[in-house]
Amino acid sequence: MSSAHFGSRLRKGAVNTTVAALAVAALAASQAPDVTADSAGRQTTADAPAADPATGDGATGNSPYYTDLPPLNSPNPAPSASTGTTPAGTGSSEAGIPATVLDAYKKAEAKLAQSKPGCNLPWQLLAAIGKVESGQARGGRVSADGTTVAPILGPVLNGVGFANIGDTDNGAYDGDSTYDRAVGPMQFIPSTWEWAGRDGNDDGRKDPNNIYDAALAAGHYLCRYSWDMSTSSGLRSAILSYNNSTDYYNTVVSWLEYYRKGSHEIPDGTGSVPPDRSDDDSGTTPRTPATPAAPHRPGKPGKPAEPDKPGAPAEPSTPPATPKPPATPTDTVHHLEDAGTATLTAMAGDAFATRIGTRTETAAGKAVAKVRVRFTITGDTDATFAGGESVATVVTDSKGVASAPALRAGEKTGAFTVRATVVGRTVTALTYRATVTERAADTLTRAATTDLICEAGGEFAEEIELKATYGGAAADRVAATATLITPAEEPTTNDKGPYFKDADGNPVRTWTLSTDDDGLLKLPKLYADDTAGTYLLRVTTAGGATLTLDLTVTAPEPTTPTPDPGGSQDPSTPPSTTPSPEPGAS
Repeated sequence: MSSAHFGSRLRKGAVNTTVAALAVAALAASQAPDVTADSAGRQTTADAPAADPATGDGATGNSPYYTDLPPLNSPNPAPSASTGTTPAGTGSSEAGIPATVLDAYKKAEAKLAQSKPGCNLPWQLLAAIGKVESGQARGGRVSADGTTVAPILGPVLNGVGFANIGDTDNGAYDGDSTYDRAVGPMQFIPSTWEWAGRDGNDDGRKDPNNIYDAALAAGHYLCRYSWDMSTSSGLRSAILSYNNSTDYYNTVVSWLEYYRKGSHEIPDGTGSVPPDRSDDDSGTTPRTPATPAAPHRPGKPGKPAEPDKPGAPAEPSTPPATPKPPATPTDTVHHLEDAGTATLTAMAGDAFATRIGTRTETAAGKAVAKVRVRFTITGDTDATFAGGESVATVVTDSKGVASAPALRAGEKTGAFTVRATVVGRTVTALTYRATVTERAADTLTRAATTDLICEAGGEFAEEIELKATYGGAAADRVAATATLITPAEEPTTNDKGPYFKDADGNPVRTWTLSTDDDGLLKLPKLYADDTAGTYLLRVTTAGGATLTLDLTVTAPEPTTPTPDPGGSQDPSTPPSTTPSPEPGAS
């Protein structure tokens, strides 16, 4: 829809024009100071509008939307005279949101507050988008579990008046196996729903026709690039990524501000559907033709002209054939080729150094630009693309190459695959194999240089600390094993000498642990039994790093008896057996 057409809708009355300007200006004033509003209330930011890189067309394929604006009067209903509270289901009808739909928006807000707290998504934003996309699920015509009573489908996206998006779901969501159509109360196109869909009502399904699923998916979609909805630039980027139209943005923020001022719950199915849609004048809405004027013959001089006498009805003209949409670059793609992707291997928790590149080519091997290629991670893995998604869609560049977002390994080790397919055309997929290896270290070092000595029956004063690295960088969360062994030539576990203590205080001579986030390995305290001697402590990590330390247990010092402080006799001389003379004897 053109800006001129949207302007004509605003010129329906001064009320709507005023509301749009005031709402956008008020929103700008309430956000961070990175936005300005012009005299018409339009926002501008330093950031360019953010088109969705996943589809190139936004979540909805830039499908039409309802252009009606909120009323000028406050949405807050008058409080009850007896209780001072606002009764449910009263007040401005436009401020009423069907109960199940409202519940879905609020539940989505709560879940996003936990999973993506930095997004600061308000439920009123979901309500504003739901209003312009489907009139709140056609006035709340949903079942008890939130599924629309009848499917809500946008127009066929066949390039005639709308975007040209060939079928991507074989009609599974929209019932059309030739072209895509926006689906459900939040109007997702199937190719976007495939990766953005969420299970909002915990029934094990991701259904775009369910308001709980669709509302949560819309929230994740808006928050996917860490945009902050509490700032005007973040809000603008998110809304424009949903439908890349300034008119759409202005309409959404008008409803957002309106709902922020107040809203109330109404019964399901009692809401109204807006009458005006952005494609009303695009030629897609049938109109009743005007009755043609009766033909007439020119009159003779001095006599008035007479109408022709009715005759045989004219043959109806053959309606023009629906124009065939022009061929798109996607239509010329014959096959996919790897664009120099190297081996895909990464350690758990790390980013893959290599990015996947896929080239779209014609049958003659010529590169095709501006084609959407979808990359899908499959297999038992928790690896993701940047942003935490398992599916990403990228448009090929001038050389016909689509570079997938950077892959990041999770904690699950093993192999998985990434499939590259062409969106909107059946072409044999290209499969890439990727491998996640366990976290590893290649070097272990001990910073301290002091000898590790303990007296038999005592404990070692130093708690041993080692540093693990891999390629010179700290090796974090790497599994390690510390074992007290016999001589290095026969490294079996020793049964005497130093030992660790388990939770019950029992001696153990093998201990498993892992490095911390800085690659440090801190061993528990070591104790010694009564056997003196030299022993070995060997520490090994995943990846093969090994370090062997010497432990010395010394015999206890001999105990020296303490002499009697009152005695003067040499302790080495035996006591005399000669009796002492009695006193007075001569």
